[in-house]
Amino acid sequence: MFTPRYQNEQTDHLIQSILSLENAEEAYRFLEDVLTIQEMKSITQRLEVAVMLRNKETYQEIVHKTGASTTTIGRVNRTLQYGADGYATVLDRLAQKTQEK
Repeated sequence: MFTPRYQNEQTDHLIQSILSLENAEEAYRFLEDVLTIQEMKSITQRLEVAVMLRNKETYQEIVHKTGASTTTIGRVNRTLQYGADGYATVLDRLAQKTQEK
């Protein structure tokens, strides 16, 4: 069983809020309200880095295409290898949806 490192009443509320969203428009509206522009850019950049790492692209290719620092790329890479499998879950599901189209 997975035990989140950051679980508390506030993070439980955030997770329940995210799970209550019904479509992309609601998700965009929520994220626009709760995140700064920089936070949104950082999150989307990390997700793109994860996709590219999974596709075996080099750090140099990733830096060039995303503008991410090698430090960020390294952190995402370590998380892909040793993290809680959150990226893996999302990337697997996105790949599955792409194949279904």
